[in-house]
Amino acid sequence: MQSTSLRNQLLIAMPNLQDPNFSRTVTYICEHSDEGAMGIVINRPTELKVADVFKQMQIIPDTVSKNQTPVYVGGPVDEDRGFVLHTREHDWKSTLDVNDELSVTTSRDILEAMAHDKGPQKSLIALGYAGWVAGQLEEEILNNAWLSGPANNAILFDIPADQRWEASAKLLGVDLNLLSSESGHA
Repeated sequence: MQSTSLRNQLLIAMPNLQDPNFSRTVTYICEHSDEGAMGIVINRPTELKVADVFKQMQIIPDTVSKNQTPVYVGGPVDEDRGFVLHTREHDWKSTLDVNDELSVTTSRDILEAMAHDKGPQKSLIALGYAGWVAGQLEEEILNNAWLSGPANNAILFDIPADQRWEASAKLLGVDLNLLSSESGHA
């Protein structure tokens, strides 16, 4: 039985993690149980903008200006499926509540609300997600591939994407630039 859930934690790639899907990433863990884990990478913006998603889904927004926010690569699984990580002000269809403040929604209704300025206060739209089978994430952590620490809404939504990796580690008092790419166990 699993003793510690990483739900609502930030998973920070260690400098030695060379997998191109996860090198220098920060992943927000939305679900973690004995069956596995699911998260959204929060620091890999794409050239695609929210306005492009609206256009593709034939949603006509009230304004165009704030729809220039980038869409993120959420992970290598189901890359054609959209996920909205957001603050919890409303109930949407197909929503996973991560905690009292944050949820992940996959239904069209949240995008329609966002297009009409009725969506969540803060959000991040991602294509795809990161997934691990039972025990896989725990093994990767034991092999020094990841650091984990508490989630922080400023890192999730406010800090520029290119600064989230280092900022997440600094919350733990870690300077990733000082870590060796070599790992070992005592």
